[in-house]
Amino acid sequence: MENQSSVSEFFLRGLSELPNQQKFLFGIFLCMYLITLAGNVLIILAIVSDPHLHTPMYFFLANLSFVDMGLTSSTVTKMLVNVHTQHHTISHTGCLTQMYFFLMFGDLDSFFLAVMAYDRYVAICRPLHYSTIMSPRVCALLLSLCWVLTNVVALTHTLLMARLSFCMVGEIAHFFCDIVPVLKLSCSDTSINELMVFALGGTVLIVPFVCIVISYIHIVSAILRVRTPGGGGKAFSTCSSHLCVVCVFYGTLFSAYLCPPSVASAEKDIAAAAMYTVVTPMLNPFIYSLRNKDMKGALKRLLNHRRIFSS
Repeated sequence: MENQSSVSEFFLRGLSELPNQQKFLFGIFLCMYLITLAGNVLIILAIVSDPHLHTPMYFFLANLSFVDMGLTSSTVTKMLVNVHTQHHTISHTGCLTQMYFFLMFGDLDSFFLAVMAYDRYVAICRPLHYSTIMSPRVCALLLSLCWVLTNVVALTHTLLMARLSFCMVGEIAHFFCDIVPVLKLSCSDTSINELMVFALGGTVLIVPFVCIVISYIHIVSAILRVRTPGGGGKAFSTCSSHLCVVCVFYGTLFSAYLCPPSVASAEKDIAAAAMYTVVTPMLNPFIYSLRNKDMKGALKRLLNHRRIFSS
């Protein structure tokens, strides 16, 4: 073991090993990636350009859109390049870099969804104190806290991975450098890495999810106490888009990382990862725009303004 040198690159299996599916997969994922970028950019531009949307709810939505673009870009761009060039290799440094950004943006998605749930809780359960509790200073503090915590978690995993040795060129059974598939290729002791994956990974997944569940328990309880006709439905309509995104995001995430090893397979893991790294960020702009009157109005005004300007 001491005479073996550490490898400088890995092979990424990709989405499929069948040659006749490569062009089809490349076209499908390229279209989804472009739709993701276009949809989330429109969401950000609509929120920035419309003064009516300069509220904490849409402030965090704009940040969520930025994070969704980062999450997709950190995984899909390398996969598209590999499929197009038919060279399924990634350098050791490139693998660690991709892992860092994937973990950071993925954790940010989870934290922002929890912060947005808290925002809705304050808006519905404590409306008279909303402007005080969710002040610009508090929003900036929550945003900074999310970025700091996720960077610490991502950096911890990346540095622990960097200390490992890989004694043979192996194939990563994934289309990007995820932690568990890369750990399987190491010839070093990975017990500390596995412990941190369990501890930090479980915390990053479970804690925001529990916060979201608690927030919605209070929200539903407050809505059920509303006596005015239609008041409860109007209050819950402001949460429906966020709740749809939460269900899609955590549903795919839990199926990928919390299934028993005997049930999970490489193909299932790849499909689940594609759902939360590609499909979910692509659907988020549609969910928020189609189920939100304010967003639909802002998008219409933005597109009309662009059309007049171009004319």
